[in-house]
Amino acid sequence: MISIGIVGYGYWGPNLARCTSESERCQLVAIADQSPAALARAGKRYPAVQLHQDWRDLVADPAIDAVMVATPVSSHFEIAINALRAGKHVFIEKPITPSAFEARLLIEEAAKRNLRLMVDHTFVYTGAVEKIHELVTTDAIGDVFYYDSTRVNLGLFQRDVNVIWDLAVHDLAILDHILDLAPVAISASGTGHFSGRPENMAHLTVFYPRGVVAQINVNWLAPVKVRQTLIGGSKKMIVYNDLDPIEKVKVYDRGVTVGGGSDDITELMVSYRTGDMWSPHLSFREALIVEIEHFADSIENGTAPMTDGHSGLRVVEMLEAAMRSLRQNGAPIDLMPLARAS
Repeated sequence: MISIGIVGYGYWGPNLARCTSESERCQLVAIADQSPAALARAGKRYPAVQLHQDWRDLVADPAIDAVMVATPVSSHFEIAINALRAGKHVFIEKPITPSAFEARLLIEEAAKRNLRLMVDHTFVYTGAVEKIHELVTTDAIGDVFYYDSTRVNLGLFQRDVNVIWDLAVHDLAILDHILDLAPVAISASGTGHFSGRPENMAHLTVFYPRGVVAQINVNWLAPVKVRQTLIGGSKKMIVYNDLDPIEKVKVYDRGVTVGGGSDDITELMVSYRTGDMWSPHLSFREALIVEIEHFADSIENGTAPMTDGHSGLRVVEMLEAAMRSLRQNGAPIDLMPLARAS
């Protein structure tokens, strides 16, 4: 049984606490939050759990095996590095850190102490994304042509990160998981409509080898909530609607075939294929519980988690490049030096 302490009981911390307490592999033993009101809520829900207003007291507790960090992104590094130095395994809310430099330091510290460092990219552990990963890696949809995602809603406006770091991070983590390709460039454009607040809408384009491209639309200022992704392949196409309660993933036997031996583009023959649609069976087990038990497995077996520090680093590198592009009015940023460095 892995003893867990959670730092942060604001927006995401209660979900971590609930799923940790429901897991048969972990035991929730402590919660830390600087807000007395948050601690009061935690104490009412978990009366047997130790409560700390200072996260340092939680990190110093020798009875705790692992620390979960669910605080604003700007505080991730300080809490995580101190937890690692105290000999604790670390599970950290996305994104791992505000900078790639800090992410590398956490990776080095965890490796030096033989501790597990895992990033909470929850979507990677959903039944839908795992099925998409299977369809892509088994060549069921053929060569991937594109990934087109719309992830929009009204709010929740963040203070320390913009909409790219809040919403696009999910798609970048999914892409990192399902594609066996390193991105070569990224461009981003966006804007903020409220003084003193970060960008609330953005469009990202991620370029991969072989002409594969990912388009990501994120927005905090939409009248409806949309979570839909289209994935086009040479054999089949996927529609992933995360808000569909029954058929989140649909596979369409549709596409085009281009033929003709002439170099003249006007003589190329294009034929369209329209076949059946089917919805594969998915696991509907809560992703966060799956993820927490995967964290427990990695601790007990000494193996790297699926979304380890290196996964978190790759995502942050893309986020940083997207921000550089955003400041340059959408100019593409070359990612190949990062790929060579890693």
